[in-house]
Amino acid sequence: MASRSYGKWPAAVQRLAAVFAVLGSVFALLCFGLIGAAGAAERPVQIVALGDSLTAGFHLPASAAFPVQLERALRAKGIAVEVANAGVSGDTTAGGLARLTWSVPDGTDAVILELGANDMLRGLDPAATRSALTEIVRRLKARNIEVLLCGMRSAPNLGLDYGQVFEAVFPDLAAANGLILYPFFLEGVLGDRGLVQADGLHPTKEGVAKIVTGIMPKVEALIARVRAKAKS
Repeated sequence: MASRSYGKWPAAVQRLAAVFAVLGSVFALLCFGLIGAAGAAERPVQIVALGDSLTAGFHLPASAAFPVQLERALRAKGIAVEVANAGVSGDTTAGGLARLTWSVPDGTDAVILELGANDMLRGLDPAATRSALTEIVRRLKARNIEVLLCGMRSAPNLGLDYGQVFEAVFPDLAAANGLILYPFFLEGVLGDRGLVQADGLHPTKEGVAKIVTGIMPKVEALIARVRAKAKS
């Protein structure tokens, strides 16, 4: 093949071509770095929803359970997140503590802690509920995992004294450990026949959607804590 001719200024043209080649390489490296940084910033926050039947999705299709609806709502807002369902129907706070290690695997950034309703329904001593939740929180904090604590109200038939002691567990624990608190997981749902199943307690698909809407600001605050920690 005949060599290309650049007329009277071959050296100048070659130097110019070399400059453009270098600039192109620099631009490519800069773009790669920027894309890499953006990709790292968008690593999905790993959240585990640790709870009982209210989390598990009792009598609901898997796609309607709280963790799934929450993840879908967060992603719709452009938030990179993965929410694992670690809900076990009938679980107490003691049960959650017993399975904590395998329910919350390594790599978890945050936990939404929704336990205590079954303690209350069984009339268990609120001191035992407080003790189990305190130990769960202690272990999670030792693993550098952020916690959003969900509160629960007591059934009226258990009496005023029991209700006051039980319900105080959640705000007390949140205040003592600097946790984000969602005061009542079933806020706006319990008591609404259109949002609960026939048992009057477990939410329907629409009830779960209502919970997701209510808790969303607290979950966003939880994610902000995780992101801030990653940058520090």
